[in-house]
Amino acid sequence: MSSDTVAVGRETASVLFIPAHTRAHIAYYGAGALFCGDTLFACGCGRAFEGTPAQLHASLQKLVALPDDTLVYCGHEYTEKNLRFAAMLEPGNRRLGEKRAAVEALRRAGRPTVPSTIGEEKATNPFLRTSSPELAASVRERVPGVRAEDPVALFAAVRALKDSF
Repeated sequence: MSSDTVAVGRETASVLFIPAHTRAHIAYYGAGALFCGDTLFACGCGRAFEGTPAQLHASLQKLVALPDDTLVYCGHEYTEKNLRFAAMLEPGNRRLGEKRAAVEALRRAGRPTVPSTIGEEKATNPFLRTSSPELAASVRERVPGVRAEDPVALFAAVRALKDSF
């Protein structure tokens, strides 16, 4: 956690430095909620516009260290497309299939899919699942030569695949 805090009304939030999407990107964490802008999305993550894949991976690791019940408020409603991409890489992930069905129902009803939770993201977000054997095998099929045993290399390959999805 950062030692910097910000107060909004009676609530106080920690300021988390999470560079890579932009050089000075920050998030706010407090009262059981994370406001992370464009670093972490429901079932996705932002691009590394001003940073490297290693920096973005490290920033995401800071966020997933938060409690599983932390509500995740991201900067955009990209959940449906992110889920289609995630399902392509990890079709056997039961939790991913359940989330996809729930999100499709929410969107049909004109409702938002945000917030998510850190726990949901750990179970469904391909950018946080570099330890999944199914995901690693799927990425190796699509990106021959990727070092799947290296979490940053696998993460970078997933990001590159999403960029062209």
